[in-house]
Amino acid sequence: MKRLVFIMLMLAAPALAVQPDEVLPNQILETRARLISKDLRCLVCRNENIDESNADIARDLRLLVRERLVAGDSDPEVIEFIVARYGEYVLLNPQTGGSNLVLWASGPAMLIFALGMGGIYLRRRSTAPKQGEVPLTDEEKSRLDEILQD
Repeated sequence: MKRLVFIMLMLAAPALAVQPDEVLPNQILETRARLISKDLRCLVCRNENIDESNADIARDLRLLVRERLVAGDSDPEVIEFIVARYGEYVLLNPQTGGSNLVLWASGPAMLIFALGMGGIYLRRRSTAPKQGEVPLTDEEKSRLDEILQD
């Protein structure tokens, strides 16, 4: 029974991150705020969105998102405002354009480069002459034939 209560409390913990005084009276704006908050990273907790984080900065970000929504900003404008203030690190799903394009493309490019270099190495290795192998002399060949016939 104690385990069940503990599990229930642990599952409910992320829901407790948003304080009642943060919740907007307008349900539509609150839903938009929750959707935006799920895509913003807590700067303290690392890979936890601000909607689930109990950190003070996450609370400040949640309030800032709600403040911008009440001011009439659209969802992209709110995200743009937060990114302008805190940098792209605040996004849980980074953008794939601009300077980030180099980061997104470098992984597959390195994989293709490594596969190409591996292919070149294997091709050269298979066509290289065998070193250290000396052909058998006539005497050795005749002796080998004798052994194999026995």
